Amino acid sequence: MRFRTAGTETAPGEETYPELLGLLAEFSPVIEALPPDAALVDVRGALRYFGRDAVGIAGLVRVRALARHGVDCTVGVAGNPLLARLAALDPAPGDAIRTVPDDPGAMAAFLAPRPVTALHGVGPATARTLGAYGLDSVGRIAATPPATLQRILGASAGRRVYDRAHGIDPTPVSSAPGHGPAGATTRSVSAEQRFDHDELGADLRRRALLALAADLGFRMRADGRVARALTLTVRYADRTTTTRTQALPEPTAHTPALAATAYALHDALGLQRARVRAVSLRAEDLTGPERSGRQLTFDRQAANAWLLEPVLDRANMRWPGAVRPAVLADPPRRTA
Repeated sequence: MRFRTAGTETAPGEETYPELLGLLAEFSPVIEALPPDAALVDVRGALRYFGRDAVGIAGLVRVRALARHGVDCTVGVAGNPLLARLAALDPAPGDAIRTVPDDPGAMAAFLAPRPVTALHGVGPATARTLGAYGLDSVGRIAATPPATLQRILGASAGRRVYDRAHGIDPTPVSSAPGHGPAGATTRSVSAEQRFDHDELGADLRRRALLALAADLGFRMRADGRVARALTLTVRYADRTTTTRTQALPEPTAHTPALAATAYALHDALGLQRARVRAVSLRAEDLTGPERSGRQLTFDRQAANAWLLEPVLDRANMRWPGAVRPAVLADPPRRTA
């Protein structure tokens, strides 16, 4: 399910998200947090207790979230995480609870028109490889023999993509430490920027990504954490979203490294002059700084950035926002 502040398309604040996970824990202990605005819940053990089916429990969750926290949610009800994610991200018009039946025909009809990037785990590189063979939709992949996909992508990846194109996802909902209500906020940290206007140039989006990367880096360094991966989410004027994740070359909280990865994710989308409403970054798989490394370099500018960062952090702790990248000091200029 996906959470949104009632009447808006804004994700709930970081202080509200753990409370929403606590609300979900009233229905099931098996919760996988997907910060900053989503979660997976396995409610099979709650059906008999509440005397309702999964759709009925979804309705209860929506009512309580709105009454207690002023948060609305769209809910995907399905037999596995893959289908539930897709249903929650793309609900039917006017329908806040979308159900995907277990019937193979219904699953095929639900999946077929979607682009291949809708399948969890299929990134831009895999999509380009499949697109070169004309496999640009889930329906076309489902109609392709698994042996063909394995020749294109490799044995493991080919079989996985084939299964997911048929709605098969054996991945369980994970409630391991760091993913449930108690530890959700320790495994990732996120920041979002909404724009005043929908249509924005690439330079303004990159400016926003730099600001978000600087914010994430500062917060992680203050907490003594580093990230192993970075996720970019782009929200468009028509309320659709694109999400991409990339592993960082090494665990880090260094702002230039985070910004470089954010730029790479953004540029790979080829948005051109897309009507973008908001962008968000999420630093994921956080861990202690003892697992981080630093690549030695002869680049004096890069080395100086490493040395200056702790000094700048101390200044910003004492005078918040006093030091920031020069490009962020000038007012943004909107591209018409």
